[in-house]
Amino acid sequence: MTGIQDTIDYIRAHREQSMQSLMQLCSIPSISTLSDHRPDMESAVDWVVERMSAVGLNGVRVLPTGGYPVVYGENLGADGQPTVLIYGHYDVQPDDPIEEWLSPPFQPTLRGENLYARGASDNKGQIAGVFAALEAWSQAGGGIPVNIKMMIEGEEEVGSPNLASCIKERIDLLASDFCMNTDSGILRADQPSIVYGLRGLAYFELWVHGPKSDLHSGMFGGAVHNPANVLCDLIAGMHDDDGRVNLPDFYDLVLPVSDAERAALANLPYDDESFRISAADPPHLFGETGYSSVERIGVRPSLDVNGIYSGFIGEGSKTVLPAKAMAKISMRLVPNQNPDDVACSLDEYLRGHAPETVRWELKKLAHASPVVVNRECVGVLAATDALETVFGVAPVFMRMGGTVPVVSILSDVLGIDTVMLGFALEDDGIHGPNEKLHMPTFYRGVETYANFFANLAT
Repeated sequence: MTGIQDTIDYIRAHREQSMQSLMQLCSIPSISTLSDHRPDMESAVDWVVERMSAVGLNGVRVLPTGGYPVVYGENLGADGQPTVLIYGHYDVQPDDPIEEWLSPPFQPTLRGENLYARGASDNKGQIAGVFAALEAWSQAGGGIPVNIKMMIEGEEEVGSPNLASCIKERIDLLASDFCMNTDSGILRADQPSIVYGLRGLAYFELWVHGPKSDLHSGMFGGAVHNPANVLCDLIAGMHDDDGRVNLPDFYDLVLPVSDAERAALANLPYDDESFRISAADPPHLFGETGYSSVERIGVRPSLDVNGIYSGFIGEGSKTVLPAKAMAKISMRLVPNQNPDDVACSLDEYLRGHAPETVRWELKKLAHASPVVVNRECVGVLAATDALETVFGVAPVFMRMGGTVPVVSILSDVLGIDTVMLGFALEDDGIHGPNEKLHMPTFYRGVETYANFFANLAT
């Protein structure tokens, strides 16, 4: 093995190529939730297959699932070294509202230090960074110093509904010492961090039905119960005045936050005002009484409406009493909570509060269990040293409010720990318009991945 310095020198000499490769990937509108983007999903698969082979992975193959496939590659030539399963995803969120983008979402655009494109931060920038580090080791470092298995899926943004079955069918192929998950971020560009806890997810579609068709609101308004009004009443009752979720038994299994953990979270270089600014600058923050913002998004559960549809929503006016109304609702869960249990809580709430004047139905769309990872895992220790080497400051540990289904799946199916090692920033605007990737942080991320592999080998 030639060494880490030659690998780092290669990375720095090939920054422009790394950026161009990332821009190629970001130009593919691989939106998994919209069926008319299937050809784009196939293009993303082809790109990942080609890139895996180019950076030194062997046995590259496309693993079919019940939906979009997983792309797999490996390099198992490091005798006596650990085997790392690297995870990422090639699918992205939809680009709406398109009118709020300052540049086309699938025409990657550099403005200042940032690259703007849908998927730039979540998760294409992270997997492109891993590819750049692997290429550097292959081309200049004397070969990848540890054993690598890599799987890049195409359904993370829709809840990874087929990933568990794909992994269960290939336990021997994917068996590893631990996983490195690139779908993560750090606290600030000058303060690296490692996420050790993820909230779970329970996602629903709630429909309220009234008359068989839309009615004239003047002829029938006040005599026929409006499904949109009912839906709004139901949603309004899902929280109490203190910001707590108002569903039966919702908090029964939620563990209290220990004094030690609250103290650790309070010591993060992170306050409510900086959080408010990073959250697109709302006038005031909101949340469960008695908890800070970092606690609300990390160690407490939440319930949010992700979208509402009913009746006439076009330009101008139309006096209609809608026949139906729909809301998409997501809950973020903390350890001990179970997606099936909270589904029962929501169902019980609806049975107790929906009036007989309408009919309702609840559809379950996606779920994932919450997880807290082992901070003493060898991967976490190697990542800690790599981050400090590159950023010049030790990382802090924090929980993340989002959900990454693969972490709990790998724990349940393969019995392995996961280290979260990604470089998204809170102000990257993931899932929203003008998503960006901070390029200086991207380049530091590439060097961190290279050092991470070196630490594992030594």
